[in-house]
Amino acid sequence: MGSHAGGMETAEERTRVCDLPEACVAHVIALTSPRDACRCAAVSPCFRDAAGSDVVWARFLPPDYLQLHQAPARRFSLSRSASTASATASASSTKKEAYLGLTDAAVLVDGGGMAVWLAKESGAKCVAISARRLSLPWEDGEFSWRWTPHPLSRFAELAQLVDCTCLDIYGRLPTAALTPATAYAAYLVFATEDAHRGLSFPDQETTVSVSGSAPSRHAVCLRPDPIDARRFKDGKGMDGAHVRGPVLRGDGWWEVEMGRLRTRDEAVVGEEVAVSFEILGWYPKRGLIVEGIEFRPI
Repeated sequence: MGSHAGGMETAEERTRVCDLPEACVAHVIALTSPRDACRCAAVSPCFRDAAGSDVVWARFLPPDYLQLHQAPARRFSLSRSASTASATASASSTKKEAYLGLTDAAVLVDGGGMAVWLAKESGAKCVAISARRLSLPWEDGEFSWRWTPHPLSRFAELAQLVDCTCLDIYGRLPTAALTPATAYAAYLVFATEDAHRGLSFPDQETTVSVSGSAPSRHAVCLRPDPIDARRFKDGKGMDGAHVRGPVLRGDGWWEVEMGRLRTRDEAVVGEEVAVSFEILGWYPKRGLIVEGIEFRPI
């Protein structure tokens, strides 16, 4: 009699999580995130099997992952420790391997004009637009920019500023190319020559807008210089706004955040995000090397 007769279950009668069908456990894990799925795999053998199943990782892959997964375009490792492009994605046999392959290597699409990969922790799409897909000033025709390959670039060629007085760079990307319901930041990816000129004054501005909405504006400076900064109100740019400076990345490029946006819960046909970088002063500029513009989830 005892506890069993009184309506209390015995230890043998309790249902443990690992007694549930693997498909049930996998369904629950699929409602979390890639990071949580990896943590679940360390809980127990039954969790490890469920967390590694195709049911879980199919949930984290974008709807068009097969187009990226099977893309004939070249793949470039996102880790500079690798000497050659990663082939993980193209040789994968499971959804998890396909996912990890797309986080380890950027896939060139759109004729080599864009690079796409996944953020490892969230699975959100990251997109880089090459300099060839940007609108660059051509006030002096072919003498303004020089198109040249670069050993650190994912793209076949990038834009090297030879000489100009008016510098403004524009880019557009369909929001459907990004992951829905996700906060993004846009970054100008660049380098400079040692003999650069006109890039150190904090009279530089970036904008980000979605489908004609009022743009968000930010003061930036690609190559801050203390002496030039003092000439512009002790480090304050236009209208006294705080000036964003550049950050050196692990792959050898510099980047500056241009602004942020949030995609809709569902993609809207024809909707685009527009970004721009402009130096407001009219004076000689040279030595800027533009690789492209990146959109990455925050």
